[in-house]
Amino acid sequence: MQALSIRPSLPWLGAFKRKAMLTTFSVLLPVLSGSAMAADLTIGFSQIGSESGWRTSETASIKAEAESRGYNLKFSDAQQKQENQIKAVRSYIAQGVDGILLAPVVETGWDQVLKEAKRAQIPVVLIDRGVAADPSLYLTKIASDFKEEGALAASWLAAKTNGRCNIVELQGSVGSSAAIDRKAGFDSLISNFPNMTIIRSQSGSFTRAGGKEVMESFLKGEGGAKNICALFAHNDDMALGAILAMKEAGIKPVKDILVVSIDGVPDIFKAMADGEANATIELNPHLGGPAFDAILASQKGAKVDKWVKANGPLYLPDTAAAEYAKRK
Repeated sequence: MQALSIRPSLPWLGAFKRKAMLTTFSVLLPVLSGSAMAADLTIGFSQIGSESGWRTSETASIKAEAESRGYNLKFSDAQQKQENQIKAVRSYIAQGVDGILLAPVVETGWDQVLKEAKRAQIPVVLIDRGVAADPSLYLTKIASDFKEEGALAASWLAAKTNGRCNIVELQGSVGSSAAIDRKAGFDSLISNFPNMTIIRSQSGSFTRAGGKEVMESFLKGEGGAKNICALFAHNDDMALGAILAMKEAGIKPVKDILVVSIDGVPDIFKAMADGEANATIELNPHLGGPAFDAILASQKGAKVDKWVKANGPLYLPDTAAAEYAKRK
């Protein structure tokens, strides 16, 4: 059997061995005066939709942060459609808002509307996802490093299986930066292990129903769990749907098929506490504060980093019950 060997160039690899704990992140922006923090701002927020528990938490957190600051937040739910987001951004530009938060559903196709916002001198902050556009067209991106999340999931799985595993993968929405980069990070890490192979991979669109449907097809195609070592899901909701598909097929999650996913939603902690999932990597949903701070800093003429990272840790079952009690 091949001995597990992780290259030293991956210093974050030890994260899964440490006791899981909540991490916080700070934005390195200039100190803002009390008067600036109390400014009566109007902010437009174009959200992808409400496809997952994490997305719903993010929306609620940003709305709460805006309310606590006394900001006028104009919210638009795009229902997973880029054309709806572009229409919303143009509406915000026409209204002359002070700033725009954009959680882009896909990476491409944003150049024109971002140019329009820049011409109107309205700063755009990308929330939790990135775009394939000239960075000068937006103020900053407040997001996790999705490649690192995928690599961390793969490193945990490599250690758990001693580098020998047939993997099925539930990808996120086609064309989204989260799906593209989480897959890239995962693939890059497992390329170091010849006996770790993705045998099936398909999008479950970041939804619980999509995860269940695709996992059912994986199980049917592989004749059950006999040829599947683990499931890697790009988010927890798809993993939870896949867990249901396993149980309905008489397969025991964790015992028959390992489960690792990303987001850190309450239900995945309950699944871990119940012995039905192995690991999750937290994606911090509380992005409103640093996003609003970035807009305020830009108004003061301060320099804002192009990417403010918001990565979270990997959680394991030993802390799952306590984490679920805190989050439910």
